[in-house]
Amino acid sequence: MIPDAGRQIDRVVVYVALFLIIILGIHMIAHIVNILVISVILTLMLVPAMNWLKSKGLGDLAAVTLITLVACLCILVLLLMAFWSFGILIHDLPQYQEQLDMRISEISAFVSSIEGLNAGPVTLPAPDLTNVVEALMSSIISIGEAIMYLFFIGVATFFLLLEAPKIPARLAQVMEGEPEKLVQISHMSRYIIDFMIVRTETNLVHAVLFGSTLWVMGVHAAFTWGLLTFLLCYIPYIGLIIAAIPAILFAYIQFGVGGAVAVIALVCVLNLVVENPVFSYLASRKFEVPAIIVLFSVIFWGWLLGILGMFFSVPITLLVMIAFQSSDDLKKVNVLLGVNHLFEDKALPDVQAGQNPPGG
Repeated sequence: MIPDAGRQIDRVVVYVALFLIIILGIHMIAHIVNILVISVILTLMLVPAMNWLKSKGLGDLAAVTLITLVACLCILVLLLMAFWSFGILIHDLPQYQEQLDMRISEISAFVSSIEGLNAGPVTLPAPDLTNVVEALMSSIISIGEAIMYLFFIGVATFFLLLEAPKIPARLAQVMEGEPEKLVQISHMSRYIIDFMIVRTETNLVHAVLFGSTLWVMGVHAAFTWGLLTFLLCYIPYIGLIIAAIPAILFAYIQFGVGGAVAVIALVCVLNLVVENPVFSYLASRKFEVPAIIVLFSVIFWGWLLGILGMFFSVPITLLVMIAFQSSDDLKKVNVLLGVNHLFEDKALPDVQAGQNPPGG
C-alpha cells in the first residue's frame, strides 16, 4: 500500500514504476496472458447464451458443454473454410503469376516510352507470388501454435463459464459496502459483451457485402478476401485496410488499374455504409471511446501481446478501464482519458433492481 501521507509526485513515480514493471512482466509471458484475457472476453460473450440455456431447464454443466460443442463446431467450420479457400488460392498461383508478369511488363513498357527518358528499355522485376504467400503465412502464426492457442483458450473458457455463476456473489463479498463499484463493473461487463457482439455482426455484414461484390466483379478468390475481411475487421481502423490490400492487388492483376480503382472505391463505400449506419443501427448504445485511445490501444496491445492483442485491443482496454475504476487512485486515469462517462451512464435495470450483474 502506498501511504496517503506521501507527496503526490511520489505516488505518481511509484505508480509509473509499477506500471513499467507490470508491462515488462506481461511482455515476457505474453502467451499466457493472451490465453487468459481472450478466455475472459469469450466468457463474457457466452454468459448470456449460458443463462438462456439455463432458463430452458439445463444445468450449468449441460449448458456449458452444449455451448462448447457449438463453439468447437463453428471453429472447425471456419478452419475448414479457411484451409479450403487458401488451398484454392495456392493452386491458382501460377495463373496469377502469369497475369502479374504481364502487368509488370506493361509498366516496364510504359516507363520506357516516357519522353525524355534516355536510360533505354526498363525492366522491372516481377515478385514471386508463391514466395510472398509462403512468407506471409509463416510470419503470422504456425499451425501448431494456432492449435495450442485454441485448445488452451477453449479449456480455460469452459472452466470460466462453469465459475461464472459464482463470480457475482464473490464480487459482492469483496466489494461489500461499495455497491457503486459493483454497479460500474456490471455495467462495463455488459458494455464489453455488447461491443463484441455488435462488432461480430458488423464484420459479418461487411464480409458478405465485400466478398459477394468481388465475386460479381469476377475477382479471383473473392471468398478468401471476404473471410479475411471478417477476421481482420476486429482490428480497429487498420484491419479493413490490411484486408483490402490483397483484393486490390488481385483486381489489378486481372483487370489493370481500373480494377484496382474499382475495389478501392468499393472499400470506401462499404466503410461509409457499414462502419457508420449499420454499426450504429446494430449497437444497443453508442460506443463513445475516443478514437485516439482506440488507435493507441491497437498499437500498444499489438506490441505487448502480438497479433491477438490487436484483434482484442478494444475489449482488453475496456477491461483495464474496469480495473482502473475499481481503484480510488487509478480511476482518475479514466477521467484523464475522457472515458469516465462510460461508468457514469445510467445503471442497468437488472442491477438497479438488486438482481445479479451479468455473469449471474
